[in-house]
Amino acid sequence: RTFGHKLLCNTMLASIARRRVVSKAVSFQTARAQSTQVDAVDKGPIAGDGRHEVWREGIYDHDNEPKVRRRDGSVQSVEKLRGFLNYQRNPEPYRDPIKRLEDWEEINPVPDRDVDVAHTALERKVQAARCMDCGTPFCQTHSGCPVNNLIPEWNNLVYQDQWDEAIERLHSTNNFPEFTGRVCPAPCEGSCVAGLIDGAVTIKNIEYAIVDRAFRDGKITPRIPQERSGMSVAVVGSGPAGLACADQLNQMGHKVTVFERADRIGGLLMYGIPNMKLEKETVDRRVNLLREEGIEFVTNADVGVNVDINELKANFDSVCMATGSTKPRDLPVPGRELKGIHFAMEFLTANQKKLLMTKDGTLESKWEKDNWINAAGKDVIVIGGGDTGTDCIGTSMRHRCKSVTNFELLPQPPMERAPDNPWPQWPRIFRTDYGHAEVAAVTGKDPRVYSVMTKEFIGDEDGNVTALVTQDVEMTPNGPKAIEGSEREWPADLVVLSMGFVSPESYAPEELGLDFDQRNNIHAVYGDFRTNIEGVFAGGDCRRGQSLVVWAINEGRGMASSVDQYLEMKRMDDSATTQAQSAFANLSSLSPNI
Repeated sequence: RTFGHKLLCNTMLASIARRRVVSKAVSFQTARAQSTQVDAVDKGPIAGDGRHEVWREGIYDHDNEPKVRRRDGSVQSVEKLRGFLNYQRNPEPYRDPIKRLEDWEEINPVPDRDVDVAHTALERKVQAARCMDCGTPFCQTHSGCPVNNLIPEWNNLVYQDQWDEAIERLHSTNNFPEFTGRVCPAPCEGSCVAGLIDGAVTIKNIEYAIVDRAFRDGKITPRIPQERSGMSVAVVGSGPAGLACADQLNQMGHKVTVFERADRIGGLLMYGIPNMKLEKETVDRRVNLLREEGIEFVTNADVGVNVDINELKANFDSVCMATGSTKPRDLPVPGRELKGIHFAMEFLTANQKKLLMTKDGTLESKWEKDNWINAAGKDVIVIGGGDTGTDCIGTSMRHRCKSVTNFELLPQPPMERAPDNPWPQWPRIFRTDYGHAEVAAVTGKDPRVYSVMTKEFIGDEDGNVTALVTQDVEMTPNGPKAIEGSEREWPADLVVLSMGFVSPESYAPEELGLDFDQRNNIHAVYGDFRTNIEGVFAGGDCRRGQSLVVWAINEGRGMASSVDQYLEMKRMDDSATTQAQSAFANLSSLSPNI
């Protein structure tokens, strides 16, 4: 990690650019493994099966680790010293778009089931070998991972086949890597040093590979605290921030009770993220583990409605608000009142409840047939991009919609970083997410339409939406400006509004008397998380605004640390008060006349 080491890294990175120009022809004398097929057109070290080409020294060489083809064409044993030069970035692909549209299972491949696309243990090692052990690992700084995952450490442990140690290092900073490894957009990869002039390390793939293997091998078991503090905490909300806060406080020895207004624990993890992106058995698995560790969960408890928040404050030593940012941004244009126009969370939640009912064979999720939003056979328009917009596209495709179109207000992003978007910032570039790929696989074109805004909705005599009118926009220093005469009409039987969230719902915080900031979020300083009410803390999206799951975990962990400090001070004050009262009582018994 010296200056010389950094200079060596930069020199090695520069040589990649030279290798792109210089082509080397190398003859191979070894026998190729039968599991690997090479395309007729040479695609570098990646073979036809989507993995680095594997070679053995003969048909009987099955005891030693096979050799791997490098970028320069040579075939050698896997090594890490120059791994980022020798091997190509090769993220694990999702399941085939057409096949996955036939079910609601996760788009990520399962190693034992999807052997044709899932990475092998050797390919994991090759990808881990690309981690550079940078002098300054930007991937785990504020510009990369919000929870400061020890990425170079567990990458190296995977390379060394020390998976048990890798899950320990991963869990030391991240309570739920099985969630972030699936739904996080991976800002760590955007700030990876190798990504300066080459492909970043496949950090996200390695993360969920570590935790999934640990669960399969039985390495993740309940950690029941040996001592209890005698202090109790109520956590309001069971999303990633609430669960992370509860997990931390429980391991600190406090008695934690989590209150959730829905019928299942998980918040947006359960109902806001569709099953094909995050299997609900994965959420339940972690929740059941937390339950075994001593956390109590109360469902159908809408604090501020059927649970008195002031009683909650009186009965617990501290209250943590982790309700998320759940008030959606609306689109107040003519025709908004028409039937068939829904917020994204309405659409996704109704669908997930139906799936859970079908899977469980019960009405546990209180699914009502009349409230299910069905996209089958309809022209669907999703207004707004981002992860939620993609989830609505993917859900509509699985409903067998007639068509799906996605409107985005901003212009199409560039294919590469713009000058005002330098590394290690998050790269604002054009990406194709799983939902877009599924539409393209079926229709042959991308569903997104850029630089448009909705002008009005059109309905029939029964009050159902049938179409909408858009205008093209251009970006100005003052924001988007509509272009006159650019109106277009689009058929629409179902419109899904996916334009983000503006703030948390205010009924519970207002009843408690909490202060709000200028964006109507609960006011609490980051790092301290205390509100204006004694003993009440706030963290996650309800404090910072709409953000990522990994940021929610960050805030949940930070809130737990502040609560623990507060409870320690409270316990010391209570102890001092008890001692003083005891001293006066003893003195009174000895001298009744005092």
